[in-house]
Amino acid sequence: MNKILVTRSSMPELDEYINEIKEIWDTHWMTNMGPKHMQLQEALRSFMGVENVELFTNGHMAIELTLQAMNLRGEVITTPFTFASTTHAIVRNGLEPVFCDIDPVTFTMDTGKLEGLITERTCAILPVHVYGNVCNIEEIDGIARKYGLRVIYDACHTFGETYKGTGVGCFGDASCFSFHATKVFNTIEGGAVSFHDKRLGDALYDLKNFGIHGPEEVSAVGANAKMNEFCAAMGLCNLRHLQDEISKRKAVAERYRSHLAGVEGLQLNVVQPEVTSNYAYFPVVFNEQLFGSDRDHAYDALAEHDIHARKYFYPLTSTYSAFHGKYNALETPVALQVSKRVLTLPMYADLALEDVDRICEIVLSSRK
Repeated sequence: MNKILVTRSSMPELDEYINEIKEIWDTHWMTNMGPKHMQLQEALRSFMGVENVELFTNGHMAIELTLQAMNLRGEVITTPFTFASTTHAIVRNGLEPVFCDIDPVTFTMDTGKLEGLITERTCAILPVHVYGNVCNIEEIDGIARKYGLRVIYDACHTFGETYKGTGVGCFGDASCFSFHATKVFNTIEGGAVSFHDKRLGDALYDLKNFGIHGPEEVSAVGANAKMNEFCAAMGLCNLRHLQDEISKRKAVAERYRSHLAGVEGLQLNVVQPEVTSNYAYFPVVFNEQLFGSDRDHAYDALAEHDIHARKYFYPLTSTYSAFHGKYNALETPVALQVSKRVLTLPMYADLALEDVDRICEIVLSSRK
């Protein structure tokens, strides 16, 4: 049997990519916001239905530089149930993360606990859309308006989705996306920020391009976070096939549900009726008492068959050794409990349905 990883990158046919990059050999324009970069930026703006888009080298720089562009000071309310990037982007900007617990069904920020965390030092809210599940946007927006706070969404799991018919990148002051090779849509490595205020776009441009505005004009201090032409070309190719990829992912998700839905002790990802899902991940939360086995036992059973699931997200970012003694995970008990019980099963467009059957059989037989 071949090794099955938790995800596998979607790629176009080789000939399609070669055809896309031929122009680069003609022009020798490989970076610095060349034609492919500009084509992809406009294609994404149109596809996502957003006002403005800036492309970046990766999703982390999209978040980190968005926070920096807003010139924030003080505390940012977020959740610890996320990838390292979210928390690190806050800390690397000299800001203090304040951790809000998550909803036990959607795994996104529990807005019922959000307002109680706001202090005079709070400057922004950084909620995380998780597994393709969209946050409680209305509640977050209302609270942010009430207290005059900025809202930056970590939307790395929700590219291509809509909420109530509106592109998910249209909400908040900004939404940040990852186009890493493991994501539903990838540019090999890359990221983007969608936003409303063109002044934010000006600041983002400065930060990703050294503040350069001409051969003899550098009007701001910036970094280097530009997407190169080869990554943009991959994005142009993959965007053409995105809907087909999502349809294939949907079939995989439905096959998983046909085996695992209704099994006592297994909580599957919620289906949000007002969200057009991208089927980014297939998380399963194990209740050991009801299922008869725990997450780690299922993880090990799959690994014995060369099937590599992922404990995603575990551990909580607030428990990283990098922050030893600084935060108390017991203050986010739902997030802590879910992190110890969740397992994301292999999910990608080309995953054979017969392999899904085998994965489910191993998970179900892992009960002691």
